[in-house]
Amino acid sequence: MAPKKFYFQCFAITAFSMACAAQIPVNTDTAPEKKSCVPGPYCARTDRKIEVYPEKAPAVGPAGSIITDLVFGSRIVRVTDRNTDRVETGRSVYSPSSAEQNTWNKTSTMFYVTTDGGSFLLFHFDPSTMKPQIAETPTLHWGPEPQFSFAQNNILYGVQHQEATIEQYDTASGKVSEISKPSKCVKLGAGDTASVISVSADDSRFITILGPGQNRSYLVYVYERNHGCRWYNTESGEIGGDWGPKGTISVPDRFLVHNARIAKSGKFVYVTRGTNSSPGHRWVVWQLDTLNVSVCEKACSGHHVMGYSHILGTSGFHHPMEVLLRPLDHVEESRSMIEGLEQGKKEWYDSHFSWNNVDPDDTAPVCYSTFLSSNSAAPGTAPMVTGPWENEIDCAETDGKGSKVWRFAHTYSSAKNGFWSSPRGNVSQDGRFFEFTSDWENLLGTGPKGKNRMDVFIVELK
Repeated sequence: MAPKKFYFQCFAITAFSMACAAQIPVNTDTAPEKKSCVPGPYCARTDRKIEVYPEKAPAVGPAGSIITDLVFGSRIVRVTDRNTDRVETGRSVYSPSSAEQNTWNKTSTMFYVTTDGGSFLLFHFDPSTMKPQIAETPTLHWGPEPQFSFAQNNILYGVQHQEATIEQYDTASGKVSEISKPSKCVKLGAGDTASVISVSADDSRFITILGPGQNRSYLVYVYERNHGCRWYNTESGEIGGDWGPKGTISVPDRFLVHNARIAKSGKFVYVTRGTNSSPGHRWVVWQLDTLNVSVCEKACSGHHVMGYSHILGTSGFHHPMEVLLRPLDHVEESRSMIEGLEQGKKEWYDSHFSWNNVDPDDTAPVCYSTFLSSNSAAPGTAPMVTGPWENEIDCAETDGKGSKVWRFAHTYSSAKNGFWSSPRGNVSQDGRFFEFTSDWENLLGTGPKGKNRMDVFIVELK
């Protein structure tokens, strides 16, 4: 559940909230395999053996401490601790609410985290030593979840919340520049603000959501550097702006917005519906240069993420890792990414997908974390595991050549301290690192209000 502060990207849709009749898991009898770097991008295990947690979680030191996952062997660095947030000592620090967001620069030498106070903190990072070091963070009136550029190493994009302005920040020079002010293009209400920032891979197109707040906003605003603005009013079905065809969409769907993102190609926008929207389908895809809005009609629940020309996510049907890959221009078509899912699954779990490492052909592995709602909240009690990939950090093959799932680490998160303790993660652009949140089995101490604290960790993917 999203907190009262304005964390706009937070997803309320959960795969395990679906009715779980005829649940189907993987074959659990497969023996673990030895690590092999050929073929494939990673050397990590790809077996489907059930790997329960160790009796005791690895002891973690202060921020900067590195431990090795006791089961999968990956290095994990603790990024934050009770002294990281200098505004209020002891407050929890998180990875962003959305695994879709790009929190890393191009060279994996900088990333950011979000704070319990609704701000973000920049970090320098040494990829060879995995050493994080807090960096100077600018005083900006942005939301807490900006986006690093996919094209320029030092550029960070964000939106001024109240002023509803898209801006960029140069981490090298410290310069802040305005990109677009939506109120110059479309009439806004007195209480309308901006939330999400999402940018195409070539830095040419930007989107944000405009309106009173998450699940109540109604405008998807697009800015094209060379042509100006374009917008889609999801409540009225109208599309307008400086370029492209104008008019009303042909499908009858009218709804308020929960979340929206732009594809890396800049050609599509994926929009998820707010609560109480009708009809009940989860999301739509808008082809930006047209009036075409396609509605997801089947297997639409769970978290999704886009590449350049495809969208992927769980189906919400037979197994929590029944991941479907769909072309954005034909969302009615789909291909199951992971084969060999067999009947007998008893536990349902949620997953968050991150694809910042995607290539233009949409064939790079997608990375994700999972968690079970049935984990224990008792300190030092290991999360449950009844099958492979549960309470894990993994990456899955997307190229259609096979169904490999590379396994890197346990999350050590109970995910029982509200939404923010779920181990959402963001993969780096080079696919080498995965930033995630963990309460470390509720062994990290407590915050200012006596609640179990959460911190940010990074696992090395290799």
